[in-house]
Amino acid sequence: MADKPVFGTVIKLWPYIWPHDRPSLKRLVFIAVLLLVAAKLVTATVPFFFKYVTDSLAGNALDLPYLPLFLLTPLMLILGFVAARIVSIAFNQLRDALFARVSQHAVRQLALQAFQHMHQLSLRFHLQRRTGGLSRVIERGTKGIESVVRYTVLSTLPVIFEFALYAGIFFYNFGIAYVVVIAVTVVSYSVFTVKTSDWRTVIRREMNRADTEANTHAVDSLLNYETVKYFTNEKTELMRFDQAIAQYEKAGVRTSTSLGWLNFGQAAIFSLGMMASMLLSANAVMRGEQTIGDFVLIHLFLIQLSQPLAFIGGVYREIRQSLTDIELLFGLLETPAEITDAPDAKMLSAQYGAIRFDDVHFHYTADRPILRGISFDVPKGKTLAIVGQSGAGKSTISRLLCRFYDVTGGSISIDGQDIRSVTATSLREVIGVVPQDTVLFNASIGYNIHYGRLGASADEVWKAAVSAKIDTFIKSLPGGLATEVGERGLKLSGGEKQRVAIARTVLKGPLIIILDEATSSLDTKTEQDISQALNRVSRGRTAVIIAHRLSTIVNADEIIVLDQGLIAERGTHRNLMSKKGLYQKMWSRQQAVQQVEEKLQSLS
Repeated sequence: MADKPVFGTVIKLWPYIWPHDRPSLKRLVFIAVLLLVAAKLVTATVPFFFKYVTDSLAGNALDLPYLPLFLLTPLMLILGFVAARIVSIAFNQLRDALFARVSQHAVRQLALQAFQHMHQLSLRFHLQRRTGGLSRVIERGTKGIESVVRYTVLSTLPVIFEFALYAGIFFYNFGIAYVVVIAVTVVSYSVFTVKTSDWRTVIRREMNRADTEANTHAVDSLLNYETVKYFTNEKTELMRFDQAIAQYEKAGVRTSTSLGWLNFGQAAIFSLGMMASMLLSANAVMRGEQTIGDFVLIHLFLIQLSQPLAFIGGVYREIRQSLTDIELLFGLLETPAEITDAPDAKMLSAQYGAIRFDDVHFHYTADRPILRGISFDVPKGKTLAIVGQSGAGKSTISRLLCRFYDVTGGSISIDGQDIRSVTATSLREVIGVVPQDTVLFNASIGYNIHYGRLGASADEVWKAAVSAKIDTFIKSLPGGLATEVGERGLKLSGGEKQRVAIARTVLKGPLIIILDEATSSLDTKTEQDISQALNRVSRGRTAVIIAHRLSTIVNADEIIVLDQGLIAERGTHRNLMSKKGLYQKMWSRQQAVQQVEEKLQSLS
């Protein structure tokens, strides 16, 4: 990671370290810093107590006229030594406790931002990104935030202050030579730590990539558990996962090895600095310029300095590693949303739900047009059915109407208002969708139905379940509406999931209903029951039905047949059958298949 991105990331984090909207947290930061300074001042007195005890036991007279004699006895000096250590530890722990609120506030705020931003990004982004890898980026990024915010204030500043304090004490008591030795030691130690940690950061990135890849493989495989079992590909999945884990293992070994070199180098540098200082002091003692207590004092100061230095080495590594993770999180937060409200966007004022597609063009990629000049109207309360072969652009129409994508040409309007000129929230509030592939929350059936309108009462939720013809099934369950559906609703059959989705849309009570092949997962009998329920729900509302089974749309006010992004035919069921075109051929094929299915059912 280059220096510029590091400083850029730290600058972005500053508002969370010093939260401008939380004066109470600012006060906590200020108090924590005061406790930090107080702890270091008290810590600096500890070696002096040890010096005085040593000199006293060695028979040297203590020249401390500002203290009464009874405090200069070995017992009292030992008690003072212990008291100073306890007070220093107490100040440090209180400082950490106060600053915990600041660090946790930062984690919460950035985690909320990340979660909110994920929901603002386009459907295209989520279709291209893998959920397992995305969750890892957010997880590691938010954990890294706590490390950086906490250690920046509680570890980096103390070491700088402690070094300055100790340098002043050594200069005053022993001369410039000791200050030079300590300065050279600290600078050499810090430069070595920085350079080696930068090298280890590259290895850490490789380790993160391998970890993300392994987690993505694991999540993808487990989400497709049934598919793996159907095709007996457990060994293949295990091999793919093992390949990803092998890369993580290799990076992990390199990480541990490099850590060993870092620790050895740090210990060697500090030991050499300590040796130089102790040789200077030993020589001074032999010349009578220092006492044994001074020798002990210098040794203890160096020991005390080694602790924060060793810690700051770990802190630097942690900060650099965390910044690597946070950099990815900020990259995610800076990913622009493809669909955004216009600056002057207004709330959709929809009273009728009349839909108009006017010469709509659309493509996911420039070299593959999906819709090529589609125009149609769905008047208030009418039903439009859209049919066609796979890839003709049927489901794209529903995604454009919900504004998951913007048209690349033409316009879409509701009640005469271009949907790009209104807020996306107000647009989606008037539209209810029953998708082909229903994905449920890993919660109860009741929660998944209630999600359609969170302010609805329990009675309204149950009525929606009755309308979707799922009430009998719910009554048969020991837990009723409280029954858990499992991840993505895997504990329910396809038909049961579809009926939960229908109940959810019924509860929402939208002005416009989109049925995106909503009965394609159901058997013929259930399809007929659901179709009746949908007809009741759609009555008086504008409806767009994207259909695979043509038998479900014979009563539609208009049917359009898509072929290669164009409207090939349009009209009522009777009109289209009389034309003997694409629609009539599709109908004949489906009727033949249905007859075979009915014969097989009768035989069974």
